[in-house]
Amino acid sequence: MRLLDAATMEAAGDWAALVDHLEAAHRAPRAAVKDMLLQDGGNAWLTRAAWVPGGALGLKSVSVFPGNAAATPPRPSVQGAFLLFDGETGALAAVLDGAALTAWKTVADSMLGARRLAREDVRSLLIVGAGTIAERLPEAWRAVRPSLRRVRVWNRSPAKAQALAGRLAAQGWDAAAAPDLEAAVREADAVSTATMTTEPLIRGAWLAPGAHLDLIGAYRLDMREADDEVLRRGRLFVDARETTIGEIGELTIPMAAGVIGEADVLADHADLAAGAPGRRGPEEITVFKNGGGAHLDLMTAGFFLSRAG
Repeated sequence: MRLLDAATMEAAGDWAALVDHLEAAHRAPRAAVKDMLLQDGGNAWLTRAAWVPGGALGLKSVSVFPGNAAATPPRPSVQGAFLLFDGETGALAAVLDGAALTAWKTVADSMLGARRLAREDVRSLLIVGAGTIAERLPEAWRAVRPSLRRVRVWNRSPAKAQALAGRLAAQGWDAAAAPDLEAAVREADAVSTATMTTEPLIRGAWLAPGAHLDLIGAYRLDMREADDEVLRRGRLFVDARETTIGEIGELTIPMAAGVIGEADVLADHADLAAGAPGRRGPEEITVFKNGGGAHLDLMTAGFFLSRAG
């Protein structure tokens, strides 16, 4: 059995190569997936399993404790492990750090969506949120859209937005905190949201023609980052129908209200890999909901095992 800790995975990581890997993996037969989510107040325990027909199987179990970020000293909000089992013998083949795997998988999932749906000439990115995922987004975005030049950061806590923008600026980015969310959305070619909000932050009326909206944060039935008008104005895509429709408030709440139906989810990663149309023109607004899923964790685990040697 192999053990891949966070440091090993960070050393082996490469955004462009991981997105390539996920794109190729979605041409294979769909994996069977099953989720379990338990909650205690604002904390959650998420367990996800996937089994590729005739292939490997894996299980990820992570705790999500948002309050850890405010502790002194700060503690990780996401902690856990991924177990990879051999598809031929059923033996436990590897254990990977769950938080590191989740971060790489989550961002690469959205970047596969961006590769297929965002305009080729994206120059300005707005990041909504200032946590672990938010910090990784600019580098990952540049791997799929090298034209990216400017990054703005908005967060409910202006101090956290300024701190993240400062770290990005120190890396050479044209980065700054955005004091006004509406103005920042209106100016952005692409918007990535990575928050824990349950109330919509992004208004559809704010999205500029040609914008791409990448919704990462909402993962529970009570969570949304975008309002109904976003779904009316934009063409809607998801990473996997089975982990988003009926599973996440971003879709279930507007579906229950009759704002959209299942047919308004135009395609997921597997559909797009099979030839479904993505972006159709430069003025079109595209919306991608990142719901995750153990099949994506399984794909990402395979990538890191191959890269780690």
